[in-house]
Amino acid sequence: MDGRFTLFPGLPGAEPLPLTSAEETLLQQQSIDAQHPGAILHDFHVLLEFLSPNGTEVSQANNFLPMKSLNDLNQRLSHPVTVNLKRPQQKSFPYIHGLYLLLRTSGLTLVKAKGKKQRLVIDEAVLNNWRQLNPTEQYFTLLETWLLWSNDAVLGEHPVPFDAFYRCNQLWSMIPEEGLTFDNPNERDTFLHYIKPHHAALFDLFGFITIQPGPVDKGWQIKGLTRSRFGNAMMKVLMQAVIERGNTVQSQTEFDFTYGALQPVFQPFFPQWRQNLVIPAGEFQEGAYIFKVSILKVWRRIAIPNTLTLDDLSTAILNAFEFDFEHLYQFSYKDRFGILQTVISPEVSSPPYTTETLVGDLPLEPGASMTYLYDFGDRWEFQVQLEEINPPDPELSQPQVLATHGEAPQQYWDEDGWNGGWDEEI
Repeated sequence: MDGRFTLFPGLPGAEPLPLTSAEETLLQQQSIDAQHPGAILHDFHVLLEFLSPNGTEVSQANNFLPMKSLNDLNQRLSHPVTVNLKRPQQKSFPYIHGLYLLLRTSGLTLVKAKGKKQRLVIDEAVLNNWRQLNPTEQYFTLLETWLLWSNDAVLGEHPVPFDAFYRCNQLWSMIPEEGLTFDNPNERDTFLHYIKPHHAALFDLFGFITIQPGPVDKGWQIKGLTRSRFGNAMMKVLMQAVIERGNTVQSQTEFDFTYGALQPVFQPFFPQWRQNLVIPAGEFQEGAYIFKVSILKVWRRIAIPNTLTLDDLSTAILNAFEFDFEHLYQFSYKDRFGILQTVISPEVSSPPYTTETLVGDLPLEPGASMTYLYDFGDRWEFQVQLEEINPPDPELSQPQVLATHGEAPQQYWDEDGWNGGWDEEI
């Protein structure tokens, strides 16, 4: 179930820039702690503390942090920003927005659903592993999270593979050695629109650049940006990795996710980087799955064993709603990293396929939902909520409809309104 992106697509024609001896010494002597080379570790731990011990309720669509908490969080960060808006949203605070991106894509958090409410909680097993890492290892865990795995799709934006690295590389190329100062608001706004404010904020937090705040206004304002000597050296090492190791880091899946891809190129300068964060592999779940499948105000409750496929679940849904089997379909859901995953009918050329994905493979917990899209033309969209996972039932070998509510909508219509299907001459 691909949804994670590799950092290294290759840069044809790019030439590496060798480190100077002064830059090598700078990296070797760089200490990493809560405030150095930037405040990324301090601010990331502020968010972890905010979620301890029971998490927080988050928004439905993108699972953003509650608006009522944003001002308090902003003041606790190393770079609080002044936002004179009546109803500031999460993206109004670029440092929070960037930290949230890391939080969701690091594997340290999960979204758990209960009814219509969803909570962002810490995965205690991953947190315990995180606490075993030293500051250098934590710093590079977050750097890899940002550059290798993060994608703005987590923030509800259009997904772009390799987005974070390319935006960072573009930002870096736009900052001259003497720094970049914006002469007018339009120039600044154009820069931030392309780079995205939260990526600029993360560059600051990782210590690659320094941002000069602008005059207080309704939104986040910056006056200019300056490269740091540390950032210059780090970007050279990163580009060297892109050029030399472009074909060695493969795209990973949510079930095969490991940190440490950048370790070989950075460890000579940071020997303290010995361990990496470990994300538990997804486990096959045993039991009888109970799904509530809804469209409009109509629903069907379906039981299906974990050993059947999503193709079998599709068949059960179509039978329960008396639809035909003439069209393509797909299931989609957000994985633990906040990335939208899609599993599609086998007639389509791109896997993963529903015929190869078992119900027990789904990384869903009770309360979580999928979307089942049937017929890419008419686009019948069903919500498929996992209500519970019961112990295995030896008598349940095929899907069963346990309960129904409402009359199923008729699948086809013509100019005169709804009709019953293929009973009209075409």
